[in-house]
Amino acid sequence: MTFWNDPIHFIAEWLRGLFIGWGMSGDVANVLIALIGAVVLASVAMVLDILLVWVERKVVARFQDRLGPNRLGPFGLFQPFADILKLIIKENITPAGADKVPYNIAPILAMTAVLLLWAVLPLAPTIFGVDLNVGALYLIAAGALGTLAIILAGWSSNNKFALIGAFRAVAMMVSYEIPMVVTLLIPTILAGTMSLNGMVKAQDVWFVVLSPLAVIIFLISAVAELGRAPFDLNEAESELVAGYHVEYSGMKFGLFYAAELLHAFTFGGFMAVLFFGGWRGPWAEQYPLLGLLYFFVKAMIGYWVFMWIRYTMPRIRIDHMLAFNWKFLTPLAFVLLMVTALVDKALAGAETWVYALGMFLANVVVAWVTVEILRAYSRRRRLEEEAPAKQVIRTGVEGQAAHH
Repeated sequence: MTFWNDPIHFIAEWLRGLFIGWGMSGDVANVLIALIGAVVLASVAMVLDILLVWVERKVVARFQDRLGPNRLGPFGLFQPFADILKLIIKENITPAGADKVPYNIAPILAMTAVLLLWAVLPLAPTIFGVDLNVGALYLIAAGALGTLAIILAGWSSNNKFALIGAFRAVAMMVSYEIPMVVTLLIPTILAGTMSLNGMVKAQDVWFVVLSPLAVIIFLISAVAELGRAPFDLNEAESELVAGYHVEYSGMKFGLFYAAELLHAFTFGGFMAVLFFGGWRGPWAEQYPLLGLLYFFVKAMIGYWVFMWIRYTMPRIRIDHMLAFNWKFLTPLAFVLLMVTALVDKALAGAETWVYALGMFLANVVVAWVTVEILRAYSRRRRLEEEAPAKQVIRTGVEGQAAHH
């Protein structure tokens, strides 16, 4: 074993030998190594978060025909550090009447919910926190902590606007978690495992080819889960200002903001893992650091898509947003899951190209049927809305005829 072939285990074995040489028992050394690994992984995620602040500002500047940060450091790279310093030295205000314990826990819980997701994120063949055999289930459970953080922040702030913003955010997140959970089952069926690293290894053909509709549903659900435009109803500027975190200042607000950015990149990473082969690429298994590069490139592309949607789409009205989920997206996700399961069973044992073609054509059929149903529904609604106008015109014509 060399550093380039398996860097994590190489460093772990070196540390283990070092700790045992200092007189530690093997069990204590293993616990300490695991603790160091967790701290390093969380630190990498937080440092990456600082870079994402700069990336987000540069990208939105290009969308809006601006320059973005360009003063502090080369290309404005030091601007996020100045922002962090500003947030740290700003006064942390606790509103009168606020419930102090949940009020102060909420921003920490929001960031923790995102960092916990990194525990099962396979960054490379041998670089990951833990390879759970129920990784997809863990993803759902850990992600739910973010919902708890939002409702705690809104309720404990003793502010009706914060509370309404929290209710909006939770209603949206709980609603769109349903199609997200359903689409998570599709890679599980295709790979035959709930292990995220197992899903990556099973993608001889990327799952985006086998189930492109699942990618679209997961993308829409992820944007809603993140609370980013066009689903940012929790902080609609004309109504709620900043929504559930309107009463937060200083680094407490900074934690909410950092959690949102890191959450977006994390979802980009999960899209890469579930549908785009994750760390897989040429020579990735021989050189895990190369697989790490493949993963980050794919995750950054996913993050860029999230930014593209955020800075392009207008905000959706809340009743339209919930109706879109419950009347369209959720039924479509369940239908796609059933079709995927049936086709997977029917094509079990078939050659890879036959299986891939069958899955892709099944998605095409589901998409075609969906479009036809929507077309018939829109035609019926248009006729219903035109009927009163036609009745008024007919009544007017008949009245003029009678008058003459």
